[in-house]
Amino acid sequence: MARVRRDALVEHGNDEGTDMTDTVYATTLDTPVGALALLVHDDALVAAGFTSIDDQFSRMRTTAALRVVDQLGPFSVALQAYFDGDLTAPDTLPVSQPGGAFRQAAWKVMREVPAGETITYAELASRAGSPTAVRAAGSACATNMVAPIVPCHRIVRTGGNLGGYYYGLSTKEWLLAHERGDAPLTLM
Repeated sequence: MARVRRDALVEHGNDEGTDMTDTVYATTLDTPVGALALLVHDDALVAAGFTSIDDQFSRMRTTAALRVVDQLGPFSVALQAYFDGDLTAPDTLPVSQPGGAFRQAAWKVMREVPAGETITYAELASRAGSPTAVRAAGSACATNMVAPIVPCHRIVRTGGNLGGYYYGLSTKEWLLAHERGDAPLTLM
């Protein structure tokens, strides 16, 4: 079986005979909770999280090439602003991730939860249009590819327990504290 190098450029010809490149652009932003990988494709964030670029890219279903760059313009600026205290800076960044109707609705609702506030998985299910789909709400959080821009860290269990977080509960705790204005300078 042939293996495709993920970092190899994939070129496609168009009707005019010129080459086009389908590329995911990626960078890493240093944050108080560690490196934040940002991946952009077709002018939308398609993956982001507190792991390596390679990890984020491996979670995607794409045949596009990966190209690491120094920064991603407005995406890098908005996330840096968020960590510098402008908690609404990422709110209008375009995102794109695969998922069915309920997951898309849940991710939209997550983006509507104001910084510094939390809602429960049950509230998320209800606001997404399926009040009995609490487990599906948890699954939407677990499969979110664009954290913290789609802020699944703002979703907690009934009673206030944090629940889970792909990047660790200490990262979730720091993000919530940051949004309340009482986070330590770094996560340690």
